[in-house]
Amino acid sequence: MREVKIYTTEVCPFCVQAKRLLTQLKLPYEEINLEENPDLRRKISEENNGYRTVPMIFVDGKFIGGYTDLVALHKQGKLIE
Repeated sequence: MREVKIYTTEVCPFCVQAKRLLTQLKLPYEEINLEENPDLRRKISEENNGYRTVPMIFVDGKFIGGYTDLVALHKQGKLIE
């Protein structure tokens, strides 16, 4: 089973869609809300080539990007083992 970590904010429609897709696929995930932690958001952004939008999604410890990247990974058959 893949390890999925998703960094979100509360009013982010793409975060909601990403969590919905993961739930539909029955892929458990850990959600970290960045709403009240701007320092963590800045750190993650800096560590991933300045990626600034949410969600910030990691699969098996590797940064994959946001919601559209998650969908693309799923469509390529690379999300579910």
